[in-house]
Amino acid sequence: MFDPTLETLTPERLRALQWRRLLALGETLLAPSSDGGPANAFVARKWRAAGLGSATDLRGWDDVARLPFTVKQELVDDQAAHPPFGTNLTYSLERYVRVHQTSGTSGAPLRWLDTQASWEWWARCWGFVLRGAGITPADRVFFPFSFGLFVGFWSGFEGARALGALAIPGGGQDSATRLAWMEALGATALVCTPSYALHLVEVARERGVELRKLPVRVTVHAGEPGAGIPEVRARIEEGWGARAFDHAGMTEMGAYGYECEAQAGIHVNESEFIAEVVDPATGAPAPEGELVLTNLGRAGSPAIRYRTGDRVRLADGPCPCGRTFMRLQGGILGRLDDMLIVRGVNVFPAAIEGILRRFPAVDEFQIEVFRQGELDEVRVLVEIGEAGTARPIQEALRVGLGIRLPVEPVPPRSLPRYELKARRVIRREPRGPLGG
Repeated sequence: MFDPTLETLTPERLRALQWRRLLALGETLLAPSSDGGPANAFVARKWRAAGLGSATDLRGWDDVARLPFTVKQELVDDQAAHPPFGTNLTYSLERYVRVHQTSGTSGAPLRWLDTQASWEWWARCWGFVLRGAGITPADRVFFPFSFGLFVGFWSGFEGARALGALAIPGGGQDSATRLAWMEALGATALVCTPSYALHLVEVARERGVELRKLPVRVTVHAGEPGAGIPEVRARIEEGWGARAFDHAGMTEMGAYGYECEAQAGIHVNESEFIAEVVDPATGAPAPEGELVLTNLGRAGSPAIRYRTGDRVRLADGPCPCGRTFMRLQGGILGRLDDMLIVRGVNVFPAAIEGILRRFPAVDEFQIEVFRQGELDEVRVLVEIGEAGTARPIQEALRVGLGIRLPVEPVPPRSLPRYELKARRVIRREPRGPLGG
């Protein structure tokens, strides 16, 4: 464990820790600034609208439920009205040392600032992630990431360095060069999206590189639900000959979730985050629904009761690893805004991927969504080698999803590959009749 004392706290002691930190955060955000207004104008507006003028108005957890949810569109609108960084800033700009932004895969990108203290907090959160996967100071951790404005694995790189591991940057290289550097430098761990890990398997196969002979023993993945899908995890582990671990985080939230050796779901780091699961329609607590998070160590640009848009399911019972943190069964099950409604049936892209990854012949795929009449229709494009056919894949989708989705073979290497978040759901112009 990264911090055995925190990771095994009793529920009562954990709740008391969260309460103290939440009150301290509230006091910081609502403290008077040099101009006489509250330090964080964005948070102050929302809290006052809910009838809370100061942190002392929070007298118990029932009062926390009065705090309004925050959604991404509010932050996007705030930055549009107050460019470039919006009003969700607690300090003067001179206090901030890092700027990053979201990937933009689900709407307009958000810019996010961090102070030195909150950037060190990011690194500490990643310490939980890396140690959960069994990474130690003896490891050499490779990051095949371009290190642009997207926060991506910037914080993971800092986390590996803070842990004492050898952090190896892999920016500015093509995939073949990255594989060569991993071999030359003796990388023992790989941190990237699950899609890119699978892409590196493809590249290695094409170039005759035997990945299983490399010293890589652990891979850690984020950015997509893929590593939490058993079929995707199995393919990564088979290709690399290493154990694959899932991780969850967000630019606007931080690195909040990680797997342990038991791999019985994603643990939410409740020493640094308050987690809720709510019904997406009503906002009421639910065993399965939308994950809502509050970060407790990022006072410079906080996110309080933030609706993540991630669909999760609470796990029952204690984890075999001994941690007492909340667990999310199956990790992030998918994005609520990714759900497709096809002929009245709810279909999640992660469920499609889980079925497709059962077929070794499928290297890459794309989900085409297009309008036919008044309804959305879907067809699945798959790269299939000579040994594969579309018919058994289509039947597996029908059985697994309860709906028929046309499957169309496309030539190998004809679909895009992704270093960061994969964009496999593509909306097209209206198409002709199915099968035409």
